[in-house]
Amino acid sequence: MTKIDFGGVVEDVVTREEFPLEKAREVLKDEVVAVLGYGVQGPAQSLNMRDNGINVIVGQRKSSQTAWNKAVADGWTPGETLFELEEAAERGTIIQFLVSDAAQMMTWPRIKPHIKPGDALYFSHGFAIVYSDQTGVVPPDNVDVILVAPKGSGTSVRANFLAGSGINASYAVEQDYTGRAEERTIALGIAIGAGYLFPTTFRNEVISDLTGERGVLMGALAGIMEAQYNLLRKHGHTPSEAFNETVEELTQSLIRLVDKNGMDWMYGNCSVTAQRGALDWRHQFRKAVEPVFDWLYESVVSGEQTRIVLEANSAPDYREKLGEELREMRESEMWRAGAAVRSLRPENWGK
Repeated sequence: MTKIDFGGVVEDVVTREEFPLEKAREVLKDEVVAVLGYGVQGPAQSLNMRDNGINVIVGQRKSSQTAWNKAVADGWTPGETLFELEEAAERGTIIQFLVSDAAQMMTWPRIKPHIKPGDALYFSHGFAIVYSDQTGVVPPDNVDVILVAPKGSGTSVRANFLAGSGINASYAVEQDYTGRAEERTIALGIAIGAGYLFPTTFRNEVISDLTGERGVLMGALAGIMEAQYNLLRKHGHTPSEAFNETVEELTQSLIRLVDKNGMDWMYGNCSVTAQRGALDWRHQFRKAVEPVFDWLYESVVSGEQTRIVLEANSAPDYREKLGEELREMRESEMWRAGAAVRSLRPENWGK
């Protein structure tokens, strides 16, 4: 473990320097990693492990033609490295349960009989285990129950791996039957391409993840953008101007400076007018949204958000309703303006 000072709080992290890929390969040399689900995280994690020399197979419903065909196109061979979910689970010694949260609830009764003593049951989200009273996912006592949660989408996990940078991830051990659970977990984190790993618990991972997705990472970000764009348009600003001042400057300039140097550096290197306004108004926005975040956090901890997710995703018409919600967003004036603004970027000229 490497001790890192995170703003005055010292935490332990695992880096690739202290746990190199060669060590991960040694730990996993006798394992068969069965990745169940070829949707969001499954492709990235399985491909990264395969590229890193780990013995990997994929489990995917053949009836889900899009995902099955994608797996075949990615080089997984039916009957050799690509199987139905149950057969992959039977063949694996580490079962990466990477189907969606709602699908975990629905498929668990068929997967559980194929989990063998000494296997490791791996998750990339604490959802099914922490809210087992709703999902019914209760592992047997004679297996390791572990987690590696990349802090990014499957697309980012793969892209960062190919770029050689990796992506940070949290890890946790819920149940250590073999005495090797932590070693297995860290080895898998390195094998999927994590830049560094930091310890957590299943409970903390799912609560922070659900809060983050609904908050700053996606829900709050989209809502704040819409509010500012609509305000500017209401007062006569053009769609181009409103979008540039709301989204384009953030994504193409400012957030990159924050990513590289931190918020204080970005504040210190903008105009005095922007600097003063941002420093003053950040307190107003924080005070305004704190009650919403309190409400959100309690909704996550209580299991209400889990109930909503499982109920919605289990509905037979969920995909149709989702498509309609996304179409409404895509066809809103703000995001149509966004498409036009993106087309004007130099890299898109002539396309």
